This record gives sequence, C-alpha cells and structure tokens, in this order.
Amino acid sequence: MEPAPALAGLEPASLIVIDPNGHRTRVPLAPLPFRIGRQADNDFVVRDSRASRLHARIVAENGKYTVEDAGSRHGTFVNGKRIQKQALANSDKIELGVEDSYQLVFAIDGAEIKRLMEQVAAPDKEAPAHGLGGNLAKLRAILDLARTLQNSFSIDDVLASVVDTALIITGAERGFLMLRTGHGLETRVARHKRGHHLHESDLRVPRDVIRRALEHRRDLLSMNFDPIGNDETRPRNTIADLELRSVICVPLVRIRTGQSETTSMVSTARETVGVLYMDSRMTAADLAGGNRELLQTLAIEASTVLENARLLEEERAKQQMEEELHLARTIQQSLLPKTLPLDGWLRACGSSVASHQVGGDYFDVTEVTHHCWSAVVADVSGKGVSSALLASLLQGALLTSTDHPEGLARRMERLNRFVNERTGGEKYATVFHCLLHRDGTLDYVNAAQCPPLVVRPGGDLLRLDATAMPVGLMDGTKFPLAQQKLEPGDKLVIYSDGVTESENVRGEFFGKERLHAVVAVHAADSCTAIHDAIQAAVAAFTEGAPQSDDITVLVLEYRA
Repeated sequence: MEPAPALAGLEPASLIVIDPNGHRTRVPLAPLPFRIGRQADNDFVVRDSRASRLHARIVAENGKYTVEDAGSRHGTFVNGKRIQKQALANSDKIELGVEDSYQLVFAIDGAEIKRLMEQVAAPDKEAPAHGLGGNLAKLRAILDLARTLQNSFSIDDVLASVVDTALIITGAERGFLMLRTGHGLETRVARHKRGHHLHESDLRVPRDVIRRALEHRRDLLSMNFDPIGNDETRPRNTIADLELRSVICVPLVRIRTGQSETTSMVSTARETVGVLYMDSRMTAADLAGGNRELLQTLAIEASTVLENARLLEEERAKQQMEEELHLARTIQQSLLPKTLPLDGWLRACGSSVASHQVGGDYFDVTEVTHHCWSAVVADVSGKGVSSALLASLLQGALLTSTDHPEGLARRMERLNRFVNERTGGEKYATVFHCLLHRDGTLDYVNAAQCPPLVVRPGGDLLRLDATAMPVGLMDGTKFPLAQQKLEPGDKLVIYSDGVTESENVRGEFFGKERLHAVVAVHAADSCTAIHDAIQAAVAAFTEGAPQSDDITVLVLEYRA
C-alpha cells in the first residue's frame, strides 16, 4: 500500500491496526480529518459494537497529527491515559476504552515503519489465504461476524461485517454490497480488504457482470482472467478497462419467512434485491475448500438481514400510522359536543362510534337563541382518513346557524357547491340538519339521510323522509325545507345507516324493523333511555362482531 501523502508539511503517517484476534494491518492516515468509529462511512471502521458510531478523529493541527475524542461512550486513550485531545508522537498507542478491542499504533512512515511491518508479517505481502493460518483467519472473521449479528443494532454495521468476512474468505481486494432501486443499483457498502471505506471515485465496477447476476442467476458467478493470456482468457469490456484479475458476484435474493419455521428463497429476477460483488487486480480469488459455500451462506445472511430490516421498517411505519390515527381519533372525538342539554324545553342524548380509528360520522346540537336549537347528523361516504377530514369540514361549516329557516337551505346549497367543486362528486355526505323552535316547529333539510323518527309518547312513529340529494354529489342541487310540528313529550330519533346496517356473526342486518320496535317500546321514556336502549339492542344483536360502518345516534326530546 502506498504511504499516506504529506499534508501541510506533515510527514506521511499510518496506523498499525491490531484487531482483537491479533491480526495486524497498516492503514494510511488519509484523508484528514481521519475518522474512526463503528459507522460504515468512517475512514477506519471498527468492527466492535461497543465502540461509538464516531469514536475519534485524527486531524492536522499546528504541524502535528492530533487525535481527539468525538464524544464517545467509553472514551479514547493514548498510552493508557484518557484524553480529549492530544498531539501524537511516533509509536503512540491509541485505544478505544474497552478491553479486548482494537489497538491503533501511530507511526510515521519511513524505514522504521517498513522494518516494523516486516517484523510483524503484515498482510501487504499478499500471502495466500490457505493452510492453517488462512483457515484460522476465516474462523476469526466468521466469529467476528457472529458477534456483530448478535450485538449490533445497526444494519450498516452488519452489512459491512458481511462484506469484510467475504473478503477474508475469498482473498479478494475490494467488496461492494449493492441494492436494487427503482432506477438501478445503489451502493450500500464499499470496503477494501484492509478494512477502510472506499470513496465514490473507487466505485467503478463491471456493470454487465452485475446485470447478468441479477437477471439470470441465483447462484454464485465467478470469473478469473489471465491478463497476459490468449484472447479467450483475457477480460473484455469493462473488466478489461478496470484491469481486473478476478470477479465474484453473488445475487442477494429475497428471503420470505412464512408461518412455518423454514425460510425460503425465491428465484425470479424481480425478486433479486441486490448483489454482493468482489474483485481483485493482483491475485485470483480463492473459491476452493468450501469457500464457495461459505460465501453463499454469507449472501443468505445478508439477504436475511435486509428482509428483517424491511419487516422492521414496515412495522415501525405501521406503528407510527396507528399512533397518528389514534391521535386523529382523539382529536375527532374532542370535536363532538362535550355536553348536551339535559334540562329545559329541549333535552338531548347522542353518541358516535367509529368502526375504524377515525370515522366519517358526526353529530352536533347547538343553541342558536333561547327560543331555537340547531341539530345535525352527517354521514360521509367511504371510510378512513379522507372521510374523517370531510366530516370535520362539514362540522366547521355547520357550526354556526341562524334561527331563520331560509338561511338553513342557503347554507346547504353553498356547502354542496363547495364540496362538489373540490371532490368532483367522488366524496359526498348525507346530512340531516334541523332547527327546533320553542313552539315545537321543526324546520329541516334531509339530504338523503336515513329518515329520522318522530316518536309520540303513545308509541306512534312518524318518518321524516329525504327532501334532497346528498351534499356534494351533484352541482346545482336544491335543498328545499320541510316542516313538522312537535308536541310536548315527542322525541326525534336521528341516526346513521351504521345502526340499521349493523351485522351479526351470521351476516344478518339489524334493520329498520328492529330499530322501530325498540323505539316504540321505549316511546314514553326519556331521550337518554331511548338512546341507551338503541345502543344496547345493537350491541346484543352484533355480539361483538366487527362493524364496517360508523354508528351514530342522536335523540332530541321536546318538553315545551
């Protein structure tokens, strides 16, 4: 490896890296600042989950190399002493604050460092990774990967460890883990065999080889070339341009975890999520002695990590959505009337239960003057957030009212035009909106809402049928007024179709007949008693079966 270039008068310097297994490598101190830590984009990546993501950095300061702690959890030590910032001298030993972790020896490049590296038999000699020493190195790499898989919470750390292990097993010089995106491949990990992160300028790879691995194969694809051989063995195209001696490409196929304990791999090209790619310029990669099987196992491990990360991301997104919907439900429930009149000439009891987290129903009862009350029940088409938003819009539009019936009709026409212009008729609402005066006069517009029931104390029922089409369905719709005279003791039962369309476990509907029967039995009771009787009857009928529509009931009691 070339020595690090001198910067601002500094002599070239390196770090002698001694890993927990005693393996030594030399890493040039370039570029500056030189970042050290667990995160994959550092200049030297520490394969130890106990190290901080950015543990320390080496900078040029006052003509010297200076190491400074980057706010690490366990601290940075120089020659056994914890430091925040310290200038480095030749042979200073840097430690990362945890036992049995990496040791970094600062060294000024020159004759002394070259002699030292020869004494410790550095891997610059390009010794082949076979025999007892090679097998022990592979075993150490696999054990390091197992520890990372067990202790690391970072997917980037795990994937980088997979690439490092693959490089040690095969003896390749460079390794890339690339993932499929909508427009091609995105490089997730780019590593050199000596443990440092490769920069963007180094990321030239033979795209044709990768495309073949992604589109046509599941298994490992390897090619060795003789740069000075005949035409049949010489590398071609981009491989020749890069002067590569060896190429290994292993597709990462999507892992599917089903209900059983087995894990299956699918083989179609569109299910290939990425590729583990390695190459060498100086030596041929080693796929003998079980290395091929180890490499394919690593590819499965990487695929499993990616799938688990995808599932975790989906779960987090689902959880976040549920939290947001819970918040929306809380806000929507808070918009319903906090109190309803329980004494005086008008009394009311109502409720709205959403079938999902948020609903498209709402109701309200508002005192317009001492002699007039306004009441409304609305049911927006569809389900979910869009219906809830439109319901909130209607609630705001109908919040204020006038005791003049003509104003009620005009307001409905303006609201119809507003909703239709913005939804094009794709969203609409059925609405029952009324004004009840102290003398018992009920002025109302029924925009296709379920016909409310006027309940006489003796048990007689009177339906208030629709007077207009739903709000927002068609432009230019008119909303004519209707009028009904209430007598003291009369109740007005207003409900959404979620009541009559409630289903039991056998798929039967609650229906209008059951509703009418419940109301007739309790005709002489208070508005609260009728409301509670309807709720209890629906609950008994459905037997806890999940419902597909919101259930809204509002009962007004006229007591002049």
